[in-house]
Amino acid sequence: MKVLAINETEVEELLPMSECIDVMENAFIALARGEIEQPLRAIFRPATVKGVMAMMPAYRGGDTPLFGLKAICVFPGNAAIGKDAHQGAVVLFDGRTGELLAIVNASAITAIRTAAVSALATRVLANETASKLAIIGAGVQARAHLGAIACVRKLEQVRVAAGHYERAEQFARDMQSQVQCQIEAVETAEAAVRDAGIIVTATTSREPVLKREWIAAGAHINAIGTFSPKARELDTATMASSALFVDRRESAFNEAGDYLIAASEGAIGPDTIRAELGEVLIAKHPGRTSADEITVFKSLGLAMEDLAAAEHCYRKAEELNNGTRVSL
Repeated sequence: MKVLAINETEVEELLPMSECIDVMENAFIALARGEIEQPLRAIFRPATVKGVMAMMPAYRGGDTPLFGLKAICVFPGNAAIGKDAHQGAVVLFDGRTGELLAIVNASAITAIRTAAVSALATRVLANETASKLAIIGAGVQARAHLGAIACVRKLEQVRVAAGHYERAEQFARDMQSQVQCQIEAVETAEAAVRDAGIIVTATTSREPVLKREWIAAGAHINAIGTFSPKARELDTATMASSALFVDRRESAFNEAGDYLIAASEGAIGPDTIRAELGEVLIAKHPGRTSADEITVFKSLGLAMEDLAAAEHCYRKAEELNNGTRVSL
């Protein structure tokens, strides 16, 4: 059996951000129409390990049915040693025969598809005139999100804050060539989000890094940094006063600390979630209803996103004779 192996560099070449945003849009539409099946991710947390392993399967039917499985380790401390926190592979199987088709680097898939989904949510939910971007965090996801948001909004200002100011400065230096406007490193998250129309929280914090009183009317927030029931980036007041959208309700009810902690305090409940992103895309829900309301997209990351992104890489690699074919 010949299996196609696609490495990190090849993923970045095969899955440019602009294409990935469209791939994610199609995937969320398919999810909203009931064409994709996926269970909650299974997370393994050994007591003595400073990281977790997650298993994320999905199935998409249709003319070319496909199984996908992402097996990934998440080690937040990797940033300190210059490595991506996400390490693993996305594996594709033929949905008719079960044959193994491809093994795709998951670090690149995760970075690109997560930012692409945030860009999709921004395109759908943010005010059309939003041009000031605030990024809290300076790691892999923060970097991917800068390019992704620039694909869907014309940015006039970018401010970035990180746990250490030096990292924010380094981000600004490294990423300046990616956008036409100035990137400014600032000392605090509060300074970053002041008057921002688009906000990205991409941290590993377990406590809120964003407070309601800092947020301007009409802002759109992409909260992407946590997927643990016990960790959150947004405070309860922000969750209670915003229009909340999610990638998937079931995931939010089981994994989103931003939602679960605020709900445990009695501030919000299941009806607080306006809609899933796919429901907005198929016009089942209108999305933003006024220019002044604050919208929050709580992203947890779904297995079907990995399946769709990996399939896009696989199909293009087959067409372009890219990747490495391995006999198993």
